[in-house]
Amino acid sequence: MSTVIQLIYSFVIGIIQGVSYWLPISSKTQIIVSSSYLLKLTFQQAYTFGLFMEVGTIIAAVTYFRKDLIEMVQVLLGSKNEAYRKLLIYVVVVTIITGIIGAPLYLVADSLNGVALGIPMLIIGLVLIADAVVIRYSRSRREKGTNLRKLEDLTGRDYLLIGIAQGIAALPGVSRSGMTTSAMLLTNVEPDEAFRLSFLAGIFASIGAFGLTLVSKHSRSNVAAAIAAIGLPGVAVAIVASTIVSLFLIDFLVKVAGKSKIVYLTSALGIIAIASGLLYLAAGL
Repeated sequence: MSTVIQLIYSFVIGIIQGVSYWLPISSKTQIIVSSSYLLKLTFQQAYTFGLFMEVGTIIAAVTYFRKDLIEMVQVLLGSKNEAYRKLLIYVVVVTIITGIIGAPLYLVADSLNGVALGIPMLIIGLVLIADAVVIRYSRSRREKGTNLRKLEDLTGRDYLLIGIAQGIAALPGVSRSGMTTSAMLLTNVEPDEAFRLSFLAGIFASIGAFGLTLVSKHSRSNVAAAIAAIGLPGVAVAIVASTIVSLFLIDFLVKVAGKSKIVYLTSALGIIAIASGLLYLAAGL
């Protein structure tokens, strides 16, 4: 494969990663499909490469939420800011639960030769459509004086639910953002708060996922095979493309989530997820 072709493929994969990570269409699945086709990687190599490529979205999320992250660090250093103390507890608890659930699932998925990727996408799509109905209903309740929930209203049970939802997303075909956002919306969390909390928790889940690709010899060999196919310049291009696209998409989703159009956005995301699932099943994936 020529260097020019490698760079073009890298750019495409980076764009796919940047777009799909924040939408309920499973970035892992998109990378599995695209890198298997473009780079001729095996299922295991493509799956591990999909997790490795989350480094670009990590950079984007850290950049976008740098104020929140700095405030949480200051809480660790002794700040008495109650709002960020609550946010720090949320992130720590959800991340621990995600690791307990997600790490074993990663090891299982990494040993598979293939899975029915379309089925989880169909389920997530239907859940998101249900979310849109829930949001519409919740807003009518709020107009009648019933407030939606925010971070300060969440309990240990909510943390457990969000952590489990995020942990399950280690499986191919399951969208992390779709799982966590849906879990919060279905428990009556304010839509813009659900997106924000999902993205913040996703930073640490992604760091953990990236770390898993470097832990075992088997995972490292999968990453090495992907890098050999795409080249080091290609990896750099993919990461940069993923980071830039992610920054724009995070900003768009967070802004839209706080507006009345969130019902239409959630419905559209559900339709995208269902369409992706049907395409995967039609292709035998």
